[in-house]
Amino acid sequence: MRFQLLLLCLLFSSLAVVAQEDKLAIGVVLNSENNKPLESVNIVNLNQVKGTITNSKGEFEIAAKVNDTLHFSYLGFKSIKVRVTNDWLKFGSSEIKLTELALALEKVVVNQLRLTGYLEVDIKQVPEPNYNYRYQIPGLSSSGYEASKSKGINKIIGSIFNPADFLHRMFGKKPNELKKLKKMKEDDEIRNLLASRFDREMLTALLNVDKIDLDEIVSQCNYSKGFIQTANDLQILDAISECYEEYKVLSRGRNNRL
Repeated sequence: MRFQLLLLCLLFSSLAVVAQEDKLAIGVVLNSENNKPLESVNIVNLNQVKGTITNSKGEFEIAAKVNDTLHFSYLGFKSIKVRVTNDWLKFGSSEIKLTELALALEKVVVNQLRLTGYLEVDIKQVPEPNYNYRYQIPGLSSSGYEASKSKGINKIIGSIFNPADFLHRMFGKKPNELKKLKKMKEDDEIRNLLASRFDREMLTALLNVDKIDLDEIVSQCNYSKGFIQTANDLQILDAISECYEEYKVLSRGRNNRL
């Protein structure tokens, strides 16, 4: 009798494991206005940190479980999140429709320099170039810290006495986000998607932070404003990851001294 109960328990547990295994969420992404397929739509499973893109027919397939959230994004269209249901995985393909954004060009005013002919006056009108420097801290294997020309040394000192505390407050108590950070670095498809983006949308969705907080994290990690403005999403990801690794090294050194 006990053997039969044990056998039943093993059977049910194995069925539960099989039920939790990844399946393929299959579908097609269409333009909601004309039902035409959209090619190269970025699709990311936010729970498992896996990514893919649609083919020329708008078709896609991605590993997913029930209740996973898929993030769909495409240039010029409103991004959406779609929850994976049991029916979707069980019965096959699903249609996902994206709505085109109304783009409005803002008026741009270019103010030319008004030169007076006096060097001392005119030189003050020329904006100071935004130099980006990297500084190496002895003992760290990374490429160091980036800072502007005027505040470089102060930022290095600040990083030693206050090493990315903001980053730790954001992720130190969120182990799921830290796991995602590691998975994002390891997944080639995710890295390829991030390398072609500059809008931070996919990063904020994956890490579950606002864009303002994301920029603040990179800033607190001693990266310059110029870097933040021009870096693609993959560079921002690597900067955050590098910063957190440096934080752990500095924190470990602090604790050992104490």
